[in-house]
Amino acid sequence: MSDLRDTKVVALAGGVGGAKLADGLADLLSGNLTVIVNTADDFEHIGLSISPDIDTVTYTLAGIANPETGWGVANETWNFLAQLERLGGPVWFRLGDKDLATHILRSEELRLGRSLTRVTQDFTRALGIAAHILPMSNQPVRSFVKTEEGLMPFQEYFVGRHCNVAISGVVLEGLQIARPTPEVSLALGDPSLGAVIFCPSNPYVSIGPIVDIPGMKDLLRASSAPVVAVSPIIAGATVKGPAAKMMTELGQTPAAAAVAAIYRGMIDGFVIDEADGDQAEEIRNMGIAVCVAPTLMRDRNDRSKLARRCIEFAESLPRKGQS
Repeated sequence: MSDLRDTKVVALAGGVGGAKLADGLADLLSGNLTVIVNTADDFEHIGLSISPDIDTVTYTLAGIANPETGWGVANETWNFLAQLERLGGPVWFRLGDKDLATHILRSEELRLGRSLTRVTQDFTRALGIAAHILPMSNQPVRSFVKTEEGLMPFQEYFVGRHCNVAISGVVLEGLQIARPTPEVSLALGDPSLGAVIFCPSNPYVSIGPIVDIPGMKDLLRASSAPVVAVSPIIAGATVKGPAAKMMTELGQTPAAAAVAAIYRGMIDGFVIDEADGDQAEEIRNMGIAVCVAPTLMRDRNDRSKLARRCIEFAESLPRKGQS
């Protein structure tokens, strides 16, 4: 088995599936991993700045994530939430006592004028994480879904409404004035970068906001490193989250090949589950190399195995500019 510790990888991630693969990559690469995280589902709640995807990735890589839900902190207590409910406050977004410390401190640091990147770096150091976790941008981008009730903030749709309304589109407010951070540009511009990996995250509301930031696709194209994506769809369904439901409502078949089509022009290779092996030829006909592998991550061993498979697949592909 090859030693990958010297390989530099940039991963794009959001949500629980993205955090799991990022954790597997961190297990192999340690400080040679940079994770660019979606911040378009960030929002303000009871005066606090909440960054759900950053927190899920951070808690997962720190080894303190709730293993039952994939989000929040393990062994959480709920005294704050109980008192908030008693006082008549909103409790649809569950804030645990340990998790609350993250939001309070982040909100204060941002109020003092520090960037989201700096705050995130401070938190990762405090939690002993060797990998680099970076927000996609320091400028706010906010996800909304189009519904018959009008535009709905993504967290209200996802958490408050449990995705029980049909959508007809996704709107990213603030996208056109957002830019990749200097740290993101530096990571993607590293000439020794070995691979860029799109984690198995929602292509519309996790990966989409990252790559659609003005200038981000230019950075991906300029890198000589192969770009590989992992399908979040297995046998027509998602393990967690609304990606398959959203695809159906947006007029697409929830299938690995449909996700590959969304990423066409940005990726060189695509990793699909063994259950979807019959779609490999369709994806290859898009000009995308295919790796068929077990992609369901039930435990940390599965995460590391998939991470290794992704890196080795990327290494088997020609670097851009090489034949």
